[in-house]
Amino acid sequence: MKLALLSDIHANIQAFEACLADARDHGAQQFALLGDLVGYGADPVAVVQRAQQLAEHGALLVKGNHDELAVSPPALVETVGDMTAGWTHAQLSDSQRQFLNRLPLTLQHDAILLVHSSLDDPALWRYIYDERAASASLDAIATLPQVRYVFCGHVHLQALYYSGVGAELMKFLPTPGVAIPVPRHRRWLATIGSVGQPRDRNSRAMYALFDSDTLQLSFQRVVYDHHGAAVAIRQAALPALFADRLELGR
Repeated sequence: MKLALLSDIHANIQAFEACLADARDHGAQQFALLGDLVGYGADPVAVVQRAQQLAEHGALLVKGNHDELAVSPPALVETVGDMTAGWTHAQLSDSQRQFLNRLPLTLQHDAILLVHSSLDDPALWRYIYDERAASASLDAIATLPQVRYVFCGHVHLQALYYSGVGAELMKFLPTPGVAIPVPRHRRWLATIGSVGQPRDRNSRAMYALFDSDTLQLSFQRVVYDHHGAAVAIRQAALPALFADRLELGR
């Protein structure tokens, strides 16, 4: 079974649809959305509607920090992430906000555990940028021996962490489109990157594919209409910073 993993869509319907189509072209049979459906981008309604349709057909979903912000926007704008929360909240319907609010922070599916950020207290939204943070996240599932794969987002970058010859965790930076063997005798943690707002100076959207039959993981990049997504942000009178990020990939 091929599971397509998509995270940090950030109200970018152009990137979302492009990644869904690419995943189906690669044989994806199931989808998992790892949080941050909204925030930054101009199309939260369309993205949430698409996510709801996928959920009705068995997709797996967890909540991200921007989803939480859209449900309960902060009274004061203190961070970059706060800048579109109130606008997004107003765009969404009550039922869409309820949908986001009901999403779990973590979700286990067979040997897979899905989470938006780190597993050591996921409500704190810790980032996994290095081996130390990845190790803390894997330590949090020490009581779940059946879990071999942790998939998360939040950092907008693609990376794979695994236990090396010793006890220390190793970090591997994948090549897009190249399948990586991920046998069950190790524990693996992957940050799958961002569909809607890549930050590695590459405008192509990111997602990943996990094949539970062959035990292979591949990280994908997809060309999409990022200029159109940027124009939509500017037309919605959202901060130009978010449009610039899409065009520059950072």
